[in-house]
Amino acid sequence: MSSAPDDVLHLLRQRGGTPDPAALESLMRGVAAAPEGLAGPEWVELVAPGADAELTGALARWRAALTAAGDGLDASPAPARRLADLRAELARRGLDGFIVPRADEHQGEYVPRGSQRLGWLTGFSGSAGLAIVLADRAAIFIDGRYTLAVRAQVDVEAFVPHQIPEQSPEQWIADNLPKGGKLGFDPWLQTVDGHDRFARACLRAGGTFVSVESNPVDAVWHDRAPAPLAPVLPQPVEFAGEASDTKRARVAQTLAAKGADAALITAPDSIAWLLNVRGGDVPRTPFPLGFALLHADGHVDLYMDRRKLPDRTVAWLGNAVTLAPPDELGSALDTLGRMGRRVLIETSTAPYWAATRLQAAGVTLVRDADPVSLPKACKNDVELAGIRRAHRRDGVAVSRFLGWLARESRSGKLREIEVSDRLQALRQETGKLRDLSFDTISGAGANGAIVHYHATDATERTLEPGSLYLVDSGAQYRDGTTDITRTVAIGTPSPEMRDRFTRVLKGHIALATVRFPAGTTGSQLDALARCALWQVGLDYDHGTGHGVGAYLSVHEGPHRISKMPNSVALRPGMIVSNEPGYYKAGAYGIRIENLIAVKEAEIEGADRRYLEFETLTLAPIDLACVEPGLLTAAERQWLNEYHRGVRQTVEPEADEATRAWLAEATRPI
Repeated sequence: MSSAPDDVLHLLRQRGGTPDPAALESLMRGVAAAPEGLAGPEWVELVAPGADAELTGALARWRAALTAAGDGLDASPAPARRLADLRAELARRGLDGFIVPRADEHQGEYVPRGSQRLGWLTGFSGSAGLAIVLADRAAIFIDGRYTLAVRAQVDVEAFVPHQIPEQSPEQWIADNLPKGGKLGFDPWLQTVDGHDRFARACLRAGGTFVSVESNPVDAVWHDRAPAPLAPVLPQPVEFAGEASDTKRARVAQTLAAKGADAALITAPDSIAWLLNVRGGDVPRTPFPLGFALLHADGHVDLYMDRRKLPDRTVAWLGNAVTLAPPDELGSALDTLGRMGRRVLIETSTAPYWAATRLQAAGVTLVRDADPVSLPKACKNDVELAGIRRAHRRDGVAVSRFLGWLARESRSGKLREIEVSDRLQALRQETGKLRDLSFDTISGAGANGAIVHYHATDATERTLEPGSLYLVDSGAQYRDGTTDITRTVAIGTPSPEMRDRFTRVLKGHIALATVRFPAGTTGSQLDALARCALWQVGLDYDHGTGHGVGAYLSVHEGPHRISKMPNSVALRPGMIVSNEPGYYKAGAYGIRIENLIAVKEAEIEGADRRYLEFETLTLAPIDLACVEPGLLTAAERQWLNEYHRGVRQTVEPEADEATRAWLAEATRPI
């Protein structure tokens, strides 16, 4: 079913509408290309504001039919014909190869279906990756999270897997691009910095890196989804804590300080925060896709499809925000050039297309960080209060889940998917859940050792006695975003499991309790979380902490806690995860994750300003996995105090069975 169904047209006309079937079909295809969250069919407002139950039902059936028609993304591995068709298209264009990144124009973690070109071409579904296709060979590059997944999802005879950073795509290009070869790229999907790296690699091979006007994958992907259309809705000041006009004025001042007349904002979460709106164009992350020009006087030009902004949102944005179609961005950049403007762009995230368009127009580029990212990361008091509420609510749901798991896992019959479904259902029972903040990682036994594991019918395992179960999950509430990992013993854990778990816990506590001078970066704190593991020759390969948004991205910059150098100092109001871990391949995985907020520390006699962390997450840590003899008295005190706080928060909101379990799960040790 594609064209507008008769029943929909009839119902719209019956209610006084005069629908244009072609425009209606285009709108509904965009709606169907957006993910459905857990907050109900809010998208109906875009099609028929004020629709009654009958019309809503008819529209929902049409959307389901459009979604069921498919776009080829479910094939894994991808049919070999797709690679052959792409090679034929490259030959027709005179290209010797092409780069296919897992990216859209905004370089986000989640991309809309129509931008999942890597997945369509290869069958790979991971959140980071890159393919390079030449006439006689092809390679796919992934990081260590996807070493196993890539071999399960991709025809490795057609696309030879390589793991970053051990094997870089730049070196592969230098070694394999034929002399004089033209390697094509989509300038919307390459950042300025990324382009420069690949261009140098092509030069080493004696070839060139060639920008294409249209993506050749799109030319052979015939059932590709259109751009998504999810409603853009106001984020009230009662949650945002600051009006958009004051945010714009505040950020605009930083532009003037950097000598810029305007900034090109390409990160959708920055636009959502700046304008106090939220959306739903990509999974699990409530922002709308678009671009914005922030001018030094605080005015914003917003380049976004008008069809996804209800009239109430347009009114909410006000006169200081000018709405324009996305395809007018290029002419706007040209105008800035004619006016001799200086424009700030972040070269690590801005599309190469934008930078070259600006330079060609005569604009002076100011290369600097997104001016919104740092103020967005430092949550205000209203945001922090909302985040605490969200964590209390989430803590009750997670505690109910852990109590249920403790009772039901004794059967030895629970499986990964039904367990994660139960956790989602309990969050939905809060009546406040708008979506998950990412796809739940539900890993039993050896699957828990796969850092970004996703359970499927083919891969899920039973939660067997004597094993560990790792569940990493989170929620999107209007007042906050959560992210929590708990590792639970199914039956009795082995001495080795308890040792490793306790060492991870020691690292978690070290980070939770540290006090540090202002100006300290997360990279300087990372070793605290690893020290107890290092003492016995163990480590983990992921970062220790990532920033988290306020009803925005669960992975947010510019700060982080990791081995990788980071020059951004931690500041009050920043939210970051605390998630050390240990993974024994083929056996089990351990991770303990809470979210923590940076706050001022009161230290008598301190010679300078100090900061510390407030733990936000509230759910028991499995005491069956703890080896008390490995904990110091201070560490035991922290764990006991943490559990007392969990019990005091969760008990009043919990059912009788959960309260009984909670008394034992949070007992002092």
